[in-house]
Amino acid sequence: MRVYDIIKKKRDGNTLSKEEIDFFINGYVKGDIPDYQASALCMAIYFKGMTLEETTDLTLAIRNSGEVLDFSAVNGIRADKHSTGGVGDKTSLVVAPTVASLGVKVAKMSGRGLGHTGGTVDKLEAIPNFNVQLPKDEFIGIVNEVGVCIVGQSADLAPADKKLYALRDVTATVDSMPLIASSIMGKKLAADDDVIVLDVKTGSGSFMKSVQDSKTLAEIMVGIGKRAGKKTVALITDMDIPLGRAIGNALEVKEAIDTLKGKGEKDFLEVCIALATEMLYLSGKDDKNRCEMLVKDALISGKALKTFKAMISAQGGNAEVIEDFSLLPTAKYTHSVKATASGYIDKVNTEGYGLSALSLGAGRNRVGDNIDYSAGIILNKKTGDWVNKGDVIAVLHANNSSLFKNAEEIFLSATQISEQKPMLRPLILDRVE
Repeated sequence: MRVYDIIKKKRDGNTLSKEEIDFFINGYVKGDIPDYQASALCMAIYFKGMTLEETTDLTLAIRNSGEVLDFSAVNGIRADKHSTGGVGDKTSLVVAPTVASLGVKVAKMSGRGLGHTGGTVDKLEAIPNFNVQLPKDEFIGIVNEVGVCIVGQSADLAPADKKLYALRDVTATVDSMPLIASSIMGKKLAADDDVIVLDVKTGSGSFMKSVQDSKTLAEIMVGIGKRAGKKTVALITDMDIPLGRAIGNALEVKEAIDTLKGKGEKDFLEVCIALATEMLYLSGKDDKNRCEMLVKDALISGKALKTFKAMISAQGGNAEVIEDFSLLPTAKYTHSVKATASGYIDKVNTEGYGLSALSLGAGRNRVGDNIDYSAGIILNKKTGDWVNKGDVIAVLHANNSSLFKNAEEIFLSATQISEQKPMLRPLILDRVE
């Protein structure tokens, strides 16, 4: 078998066999296939696409390129939730302990943030001494005892994806549906979960800008999950507006804790409840309505908060942050951003808000960049709110006051004020199963 023939076959719009896909992935990971041939195949896939069967075979080849985790020692049904990335998206910090508090195990491996979207691991590391690098036995032990454990992704997990993504990033082939879907699901399927709930973001703050593109991606990923024998569903959720009011790691941890205390923002709470409900429902806990009631009760009663506190302690973190936010990193300086005109906040470029937080130090431009856990933004006003000229619409947090000027310019350029009140679309736009 020659990679030349595989490239030519896909270039001509033909369907690749499982054997051809496995040959390519194995050869590329080993270094037998050079970057120039791998990039040629990625470009052929970009233009010619892949069938669902091909995409599933590619996903499984990516999964099998490294360690495939065995969580059979976890007692009970295992469920996970994956978001395609957004601004202010701290849902895992609420959803995971809520679901675990209701008897479904959550053995979660999460990534770090890059660019304008934050990573769950970065948020958790804002908690003093919280350990996201645990040996497998300790990880499984915590899942069995507490019900939930969230750690960073192992370097041995799906190495083909890491190598392929770096190549796609410099060859303009990132935004290919089969390549995106196989990248996400390759890592998800490497973890041994029974249930996968996907939160596919759509809008200005997400990778997928249109609802139709988001739905197409969701359909492919759900199809892959089901072909791999996993109970899989996807929700299409809005990212034209940041989720909640906090953007930035420690600030988002505070908001997540407030939500677990029953004081969460309505939009953030709605998405958390929907995702947790799906995880319970697919796990066979009860019917959909009953599962939603269980989720709401876990949040109101403090059951979910208790589980989150237990997870923090089990992973070495200082659980006193639950009651004392001063233990979390706090920025030296704050700066108020004021409305430049009177009217309704008509719409925002959510990605611009993420980039504003990034410029304050809340994210990283490149893998390996340091993060300022205290940096970020608190939104006083959101889309649909009326503001008077001079009203404070956001507060910027940073440890270097010289960063405020640029961050404010980015923020204001991403904010549109109009005399007409905007029509807001639903937060949950579709369900794909």
